[in-house]
Amino acid sequence: MMRHRSIALADRPLPRAHQAFTLLELLLSIGAAALILLAIQSTLFTTLRLQDRMTGALEAAVPLEMAFDVLRRDLQCVVPPKESGILSGGFRCGTVLSTGISQPVSLELHTSTGTLLVAEPWGDIQRVTYSLKPSAEGNGMQDLYRGVCRNLLTTSTPEIEDQLLLRNVRQLDIQSYDGLAWYPIWDTTDTSTSRTNLPLAVRVLLHRENDDDDSPVQLLVPIGTQSRTNSTTTVGG
Repeated sequence: MMRHRSIALADRPLPRAHQAFTLLELLLSIGAAALILLAIQSTLFTTLRLQDRMTGALEAAVPLEMAFDVLRRDLQCVVPPKESGILSGGFRCGTVLSTGISQPVSLELHTSTGTLLVAEPWGDIQRVTYSLKPSAEGNGMQDLYRGVCRNLLTTSTPEIEDQLLLRNVRQLDIQSYDGLAWYPIWDTTDTSTSRTNLPLAVRVLLHRENDDDDSPVQLLVPIGTQSRTNSTTTVGG
């Protein structure tokens, strides 16, 4: 009786906890783990690439938005031209020769965005120009500069303060709207044309060097200030 019982116990399979994994089970486990690690690695690298792309896009967009904010403010505070007066100024865009600047500029206007300081006896009206100049880095590209002249009453060559707004700009176009059409040239000081008043709106088209899309970045600014010039009165809003 004891012998039969011993044989019966010996024939029973060992509990699962006391059995080792087979080679096939180990290979399957290693393969599954490798696939999981590969999926995690792929997801991680995709996330890092997306983060780098978003960071690059953000770094490129922030300077552009800051430059457009300055340009928008200058245009919104533009001073309307008058028949006479130094501080009334004028509005000119296209290929403009501005006093005190050796190279042509794309836009010249008088705007009331000057900062009043105790140490500087200038008013809030200043003459502002926008132009492209060769990059100071010597890479063959162009940068967008804002030139500011605050002493409008000087009888000598005015002092111009150049402010770098945006790097790597390929092309800058300024267009002015009279209510019917857009014009690439506008000069309120040219009495031989009918465009002696401020335009109703200004559109800025800017092409950057490293943009994947060839279409320009646009800024549209309505001009809400008009004045009487010659014998014509135009009101825009």
